[in-house]
Amino acid sequence: MKFISWNVNGLRAVAGKGFAEIFEALDADFFCLQETKLSEGQLDLEFLGYQSYWNYADKKGYSGTAVYSRHTPLSVDYGIGVDEHDHEGRVVTLEMPDFYLVNVYVPNSQDGLRRLDYRMQWEDAFRAYVSGLAARKGVVICGDMNVAHEEIDLKNPATNHFNAGFSDEERAKMSELLAAGFRDSWRDAHPLEAKYSWWSYRMAARERNVGWRIDYFLVSEGLAPRIAGTDIHNEIFGSDHCPVELVLSD
Repeated sequence: MKFISWNVNGLRAVAGKGFAEIFEALDADFFCLQETKLSEGQLDLEFLGYQSYWNYADKKGYSGTAVYSRHTPLSVDYGIGVDEHDHEGRVVTLEMPDFYLVNVYVPNSQDGLRRLDYRMQWEDAFRAYVSGLAARKGVVICGDMNVAHEEIDLKNPATNHFNAGFSDEERAKMSELLAAGFRDSWRDAHPLEAKYSWWSYRMAARERNVGWRIDYFLVSEGLAPRIAGTDIHNEIFGSDHCPVELVLSD
């Protein structure tokens, strides 16, 4: 069973850059998107054999998540059940027979860490949400989690120590999430490899591979033995992020 996650940074823009061809080539059972930047009815983009589920932000042109699935879920939930956190279209959860798939776009702490306090509250609420799911069955969490967890996860850790995505506070929240019973699937498989999933549009960062790994597949402990493959598709363009992949055995 193959999962793909991609922050497309505006699906309408990526749709004009070969998204349909990339979607078909990756041939996933579940294709999860973040930062769709859509309102309902703005884009009709469906694929044969897939159902799609969309969570739109109240604010137009902002945030948003979606999941394309080949498999019919038992149920679908939008958000995490906390009103103050559920107006930005950040979470879609599909309940499958033996696991939950949680597609998430974690809030950015923004320049000067001006949204860090909100981010900390969101992290605690999200951790409580996925921990509750994990008490029932396995959980796969994927998406742009807006944090490079360890120094190996970005090119220039020293100069980014106090920047959004690499603050001590954000990294500690990721540690708390992992400690709550989740595994970083790609890092477990590649403990010493520096490979990135996001590059700034500034200063030719992608051409120079000055990047960050902020897109993840986390799996609950019980699903870890089923991990059959992981990948970061840095050969795929169209966004400032690239797709990441998880394969689970049946």
